[in-house]
Amino acid sequence: MKIGDRVKYSREFCQSIGCYTGEIPFARGVITEITNLGETKLARILWNGPDTLPNRVNITNLTLANNPERV
Repeated sequence: MKIGDRVKYSREFCQSIGCYTGEIPFARGVITEITNLGETKLARILWNGPDTLPNRVNITNLTLANNPERV
């Protein structure tokens, strides 16, 4: 993933935290910055939704917004 990519939370992440409804599974945003913290990369996200969503997210919890994530 890179700056400018449109992203969403991955299905796998949402299921791992038991989040099936609400804002998180339907949130979409754009990566505005990526910070390296050792092996972890945090993406700053400008979300299209409410300000209650965290603006920094581990990129392993994200996928591209156009990814259908079929099982």
